[in-house]
This record gives sequence, C-alpha cells and structure tokens, in this order.
Amino acid sequence: MTPTAVLAIGLDPRFADLRTMSQFTPELIRAYIDAEIERVRELGFEVETCLISPGQAAEVSIEAALRNRRFACVVFGAGLRQSTEHFLLFEKIVNLVHRLAPSASIAFNSTPADTAEAIRRWVAPSPAEP
Repeated sequence: MTPTAVLAIGLDPRFADLRTMSQFTPELIRAYIDAEIERVRELGFEVETCLISPGQAAEVSIEAALRNRRFACVVFGAGLRQSTEHFLLFEKIVNLVHRLAPSASIAFNSTPADTAEAIRRWVAPSPAEP
C-alpha cells in the first residue's frame, strides 16, 4: 500500500518576516521545517514539500504539484498564512488547492514543529506493509 500523500506548502524561509522573531534565521527555520518533515515521514506519510517565493512562480509550482499527484491532505505553513504582506498570495493558493484538489483535507500548522499534529488531525497514515 502506498503511503498517504501530503503536500506541505510554506513560504521559503528566505522570504519570512523575521522582525518579530529576531532569534531566528532563515537557516534555522529551514532546519526546523526539514526536521518536522522527516518526522512526518517517519509517521508513515509521504510528503512533498513546496516552499515558495512570493510571486506568480509560487502558483505555478503548486499547480504542477497538484496536477502531478493526488494528495490526501494539503498543509499550509504559518509563515505563509500569518503574513499580512503575503495575504493575497495565501488566498490565491487556497483557491488553487480548492479547485485542483477538492477532496484533499486542509490543515494548518502554527509552527514548523507541529506540522505532524496538523496533518494527523485530518488524515491517518497508510498502514505499514507486512
């Protein structure tokens, strides 16, 4: 049985607004994201990560991912959702996901460290093969 597929969409940390999080660097945030994605995989999910930059290229890369495979869940990172600067981009992406993956559950993390919990609220991993 193939693992449950999840698309993780987030703002590339290089474009994150770190004014309120001066203790973080883009590299540190990326390390947190990578560690959490690995934890999600260890829980039995197959994760495709789509860290985007602001602009139309973001929509193009997400559309390609959504047309390439069927996802059980799409999780949106807090860095993309909570930024007023990127609000319109977030709105466009939500509508793109709604249009191209209408059966996918939608999940929201609050930090890179709770992505697994956000996903598990809506979908379960596929059972491991014997």
